[in-house]
Parts: sequence; structure tokens; C-alpha cells
Amino acid sequence: MKRNKKVILVVQGEGRGHMTQAISMAEMLAQDGIEICAVLVGCSSKRVIPAFFHEKIKAPVTQFHSPNFVTDKKNKSIRFAASLFSNLRLWPVFSKSLGLIDQTLKKHEPDAVINFYDPLIGLYYLFNKPAIPLLCIAHQYLFLHPYFDFPSGHRMDRMAVRLFSRLTAIGADKKLAISFYPMEDFSAKNISVVPPLLRQSVFEQEVSSRNYYLIYLLNSGYRDEIIAWHQKNQHIEAHCFCDMPETYETLRYGENLYFHKLDDAKFLHFMAGAKGLVSTAGFESVCEAMYLGKPVFMVPVEGHFEQFCNARDACKAGAGIFDTYFNLDAFVDYVSSCEIDPLPFRNWLKDSKTLFRDEIHKILDMQNVPVSNFTLALNT
Repeated sequence: MKRNKKVILVVQGEGRGHMTQAISMAEMLAQDGIEICAVLVGCSSKRVIPAFFHEKIKAPVTQFHSPNFVTDKKNKSIRFAASLFSNLRLWPVFSKSLGLIDQTLKKHEPDAVINFYDPLIGLYYLFNKPAIPLLCIAHQYLFLHPYFDFPSGHRMDRMAVRLFSRLTAIGADKKLAISFYPMEDFSAKNISVVPPLLRQSVFEQEVSSRNYYLIYLLNSGYRDEIIAWHQKNQHIEAHCFCDMPETYETLRYGENLYFHKLDDAKFLHFMAGAKGLVSTAGFESVCEAMYLGKPVFMVPVEGHFEQFCNARDACKAGAGIFDTYFNLDAFVDYVSSCEIDPLPFRNWLKDSKTLFRDEIHKILDMQNVPVSNFTLALNT
């Protein structure tokens, strides 16, 4: 009797985007009768995997320590040099994570590994050279595309983000670059450009325009900026979702400002009814807002070059506007006069599941060729 195919998902767990993409993938795999035998989530010891991920992924989840950015004392801007040295010092910890990955793959013997941008999978394939096909999925693989329009300047940042993206995909048989809009594939580097992978629950939302704004913060240190704005605009209702160490599900501040613990179903419900989304330029939240026809105000985390690029790329795609700080007055003015047409983005999404399914089944049916050396790997 022919057994069902099985895969292992590996997810970079810093922020919400890669986790929601993994949930979308899990829904699709379940529909096709493909078993997810394990889910490995890489993140720092300070980050707690949100409850919604455990509930929606419907597979055993194991957290492991993976490289992460170091922020300033206010948990706002990213300190690049400190991040580099901190991660180098943590190599013994990451070495144990590589051992956990090895044990998991040997225990389950999956037909494929699907990686959502975690760097330790790249290192694992470099050192261990497993004969297991590897599919890598992330919008950051657009940075490896020759036609991606980087912001001018920032040469060292471009080099760093491209190097990191290559690191996450060492040994990959295919890289799927998720984009706000169509682009040509880059077959020379095994890169296919695909639409966003949104969860079914996004398409099921009842869209309205109620009298409040929705805010998503990657780093909780930005709460002070939101509070400062609210103190001058207490007549405007705003709901902010972010990491909260408090045990409360929701905290009310002042007249109309609410801080919510990360809860994906609740977040989507609020987005469907919001006048607009304020975000630290995370890719997935912007995509959801574009589908729902919500204007977006993007404020990249300071020092986070990926978000710096995301904000400009989303603006090019017609998502909204961006700034270097939470100038919400400008966004309120923008929302009062803007017209967002979700149709072009929705048309781009039409073939999303078909494209992903085709790539998944190609990977499941192929025989992997192990990576030969470090230089070859970083040039794939």
C-alpha cells in the first residue's frame, strides 16, 4: 500500500509573517493528504510562540534557538554589529539546535523539508548534506532577483541581506520568492516568483469600514510613540497588537487606545473592519490589508533593511504610504482622501494555490543532489 507523502516545516519565528505563511501551507498540505510530521520554529529565548500558531498548525511544534537581531534598550531599533557578535557568541547554543534538527529529520525521514527563512536549515544542509529535497519560501528571496528594485544607496545593507538570504537557502532545490506583484522567474538561480500565500481565513472576512485604526508592532518598544500620539488624539480609536509580557489579553490606555496580545483570528477580524492599518512594514500584514482593500501606513523598524525595502516595494504596489516614525496624523489625512483598489492584487492572488501546489509536488517527486561546498552553496 502506497503511503502518504510527509514533510517537515521549519519556520523563522521572529515576527508574524513566516508563521502565518506556514499555517497557510499546512492548510494546503492537509487538503492534498500530505502529512506534516513535525514543525520546527527557530527564535530567540525572549520570543514566545503565539498560541494561535500552535492551534492552527495542527502538527507537533518544537522550538529551537536560532539567530536573531539585537535591539536597543527600548526594544525599537536593530543594532546590526551587536546582533552579529551576539549570534557568534551563541554558536554553542545554535550547534545544539543543529543537533535537534538532525535528530528530527532522522526520526521522521520526511520526503521533503519546507523552510520559511530560518538560517540554521541552510547551515544544516551545508554541514550534513542530507539527501532530502529542500523547498525555501520567503519574500526575501526577491532580494536575489536581478530585477528587484532596491532603494538607492545602502550598498552594505544590500550585500548583508542578500548574503543572509542565500544562507537560509543553502542546498535548496527551489526558492519561492513571494511578491506583491508579478515578476519574471529567475531560473538561473532556481527562483520562482509567486503570489502571497494567504490563509483561508483572510478570504472569509466580512469587510467593512468602522471608525478605528489597526496597529501592528513587531517590537513592543514602539508603544511609547503610539501612546504619545494618542494623548494628543484621544478622540480617535486605535487597536494595537504586539508582544506583551503582561498576562492580560487586552490593556486599555486612555479613552480609545487598546493594546492586544497577538491573536491572529482577532487581528484579522479587526483588520476587516478598520479604516486602515499601521504596521512596522512586515510583509504578511501588508498583503492581508491589500487583499481587504485597507490603506497601509508603514514605519520600518530602525536598522531593519528588509522592512526598509518592504515599505518602498509595497508603496510601489499601491498599498499606501510610509515614513520613518509613527506620524499617524499624516496617515489619518491620507485615509480621508485615498482610494484603494484591491482588484489588481486579488487578480495576482488567483493562481497562488495552484502555483504552490505545483512546486510542492515537484519537490516531493524529485531526488535531491547534496550541496558540494560552501562557495557553491552561497551562489545558489
